[in-house]
Amino acid sequence: MKLTTLALLPILAATAVSAQGTRQWTQSRYDEFEKGKPSGIAIRSDGHLQPAPATTLLYTSDGNYLWSAVTDDAGNAYLGSGAISGGTAAILKVDPQGKATKLFETKEMAVQAIRTSPGGKLYAATSPGGMVYQIDGPGKSAVVLDPSTLPEKPKYLWDIALTPKGDLYVATGAPAAIYRIPAGGKPELVLKSGDQHIRCLLLGPDGTLYAGSDGAGVIYRIKPGEKPFALYDAPRHEITALALGPDGSLYAAGVGDKRSPNLPPLPVQGNQAVSITILPGSANAASANTLIPEGSDIYQIAPDGTPQRLQSFREDVVYALTVRNGKLLVATGNRGRVYSIDPANPGVFTDVAHLDAAQGMAFAPTSSGLYIATSNSGRLFRMQDKPAATSTYISDVFDAGVFSQWGRAELRGSKDAELYLRSGNVENPEINWTDWAKVTPNSKPASSTSARYVQWKTALLPGSNIDSVTLNYLPKNLAPAVDDVVVQPGAKMNPPPVNQGQTVQVAFPRASSNPGFVMQQDPYPPLTAQKDKDSITARWAAHDDNGDELTYTLYYRGDTETAWRLLKDKVSEKYYSWDTSQLPDGGYTLRVVASDAPSHNSGETLSGDRVSARFEVDTTPPVPGTLTAVLLNGQIHATLEATDASSAIAHAEYSLDAGPWQYLEPAGKLSDSPTERYDFTLPLSGPAAEHTLAVRVYDRFENAATAKTVIRSAAR
Repeated sequence: MKLTTLALLPILAATAVSAQGTRQWTQSRYDEFEKGKPSGIAIRSDGHLQPAPATTLLYTSDGNYLWSAVTDDAGNAYLGSGAISGGTAAILKVDPQGKATKLFETKEMAVQAIRTSPGGKLYAATSPGGMVYQIDGPGKSAVVLDPSTLPEKPKYLWDIALTPKGDLYVATGAPAAIYRIPAGGKPELVLKSGDQHIRCLLLGPDGTLYAGSDGAGVIYRIKPGEKPFALYDAPRHEITALALGPDGSLYAAGVGDKRSPNLPPLPVQGNQAVSITILPGSANAASANTLIPEGSDIYQIAPDGTPQRLQSFREDVVYALTVRNGKLLVATGNRGRVYSIDPANPGVFTDVAHLDAAQGMAFAPTSSGLYIATSNSGRLFRMQDKPAATSTYISDVFDAGVFSQWGRAELRGSKDAELYLRSGNVENPEINWTDWAKVTPNSKPASSTSARYVQWKTALLPGSNIDSVTLNYLPKNLAPAVDDVVVQPGAKMNPPPVNQGQTVQVAFPRASSNPGFVMQQDPYPPLTAQKDKDSITARWAAHDDNGDELTYTLYYRGDTETAWRLLKDKVSEKYYSWDTSQLPDGGYTLRVVASDAPSHNSGETLSGDRVSARFEVDTTPPVPGTLTAVLLNGQIHATLEATDASSAIAHAEYSLDAGPWQYLEPAGKLSDSPTERYDFTLPLSGPAAEHTLAVRVYDRFENAATAKTVIRSAAR
């Protein structure tokens, strides 16, 4: 038996049935709310909208990068700026009104860290190949540490920490180390690590110093008078930020997969050693404005040293941490997000700000909130402890797919939350949509609007929240469409048996005959059917813009006929096979009608149809004439004429004395007519007195007929 190998799951699977009648568009999850545009709105990871801390832009710098920030008791911000290549790095003083003054400028690329002393002195570390400076005012600076004078000669200065007594700690890279510079004294090595960089420092109120490395992702604890202790070996490659909670819990941010350094030191000949230093992944991500594929983790280390992972961010690089009012705040790139985490509720976070910049780089506390320094662009934002006076959220645009009637809006949350709707028939809301109209949630609207696209907006008061918004709509029923039809004679769809035989592919042509229908990435792969000359298989592509379930009815019509005759109704698949004996020989077309009846009440159904290209049915074999054969000079000379009523003769073959079948060429060589004549001579290889000659003739549809004759030698 010749069988199918059904490689056609998209064709055979029933179309997914969607709910008919009134439908709903609901937004209640973080990933749904995140697509909208919050302004003074915080989005909780467990799916709530609530007022966010008031966040405003205070200052925009001329450069693109602000790497560090601190504040003084008067509320002034000090910003460390820089460039990626060329240019200069600087320290800017920005007062609470946003007025900026340049205090310091250097030829190094970045002011990587800034600290202020209780006496008003300002310390800054620059990188790469930079210095540690003390800045006493505009144009007044002195070098506190020149790394080239140290035995290790580090190339990078990443962070500094300042004790109340005036002792300065400096974190370096290439090699990774920590130096202590006593007030008025010389630098001394406190820690030398096998990592590539010490990326961040944090000084606790009891004088304990914490440090995070890049390479092995280790967090160190250095207590005065004690040996440095590796507090935690993080699963991440780089520790980018540290923060300390009021209960003594330490928080750390880790980014990047933990792995060995990408490049080992390069061996060279001669006396001079050369090595390659790998920059931290977070620094590269900020400079190139790209994401780290592995995202970030935030860890909490309890006062007794017990670590746990507090939160993971798949698409964010954490650059800064701080604790404010019992919450851990997280500044990230490269989407410019600020998150708030309640340590008492691990795994839940709140998206409290979308900064108009790619990276949130540093926090600096004020009496009423925080400053946030950013890069790409270099800006300073002020986030207050109190909620925003105006909190609005605009959802993303919802496409109903078809023209729809919009009805009741359902809101779950505070009763004082205001809700507005607008709609249109183009995707961009700025192109002639309706104006925003206030609606009463959970009430039947006085009037409804009809359009394909819709968007909602809310305004929240302090203390209010939204858990979900649902919009009810009724799509306009549209007729289904049959996009393409192909008919393949000689193919049959059957359940696959054990042994598979010869198959035939039933495929749509590369370009659909419907110019308005575009098949992307071939959603209808070839249907593999059983090869069977006594069967015909048709397949079709159809769609319904409403997503309705469809059934199909098939009709056929002969070349000379005007009426369509029913072949099969209530077909649920997008293919059908039937026996050729149902149709007499001749030319036909097939009409496929798609109906959405399974999804609608009687009288409301719509249909669409498509007619196939012409196909032929030919089940009658050719009619051979008389096969004549005579012996002549030790050879057989034979002639035959064959005729087919419906199609041309395709080919013929002969067999002599039950031997193998051999191709037989017609007179004139071309086999292209309904009637073909054969005139041929065959040599004899044996002395037999009797020979049997058979000729088999095929038409183009593999119908065959055989003629046979016996040739006898003359009696001796």
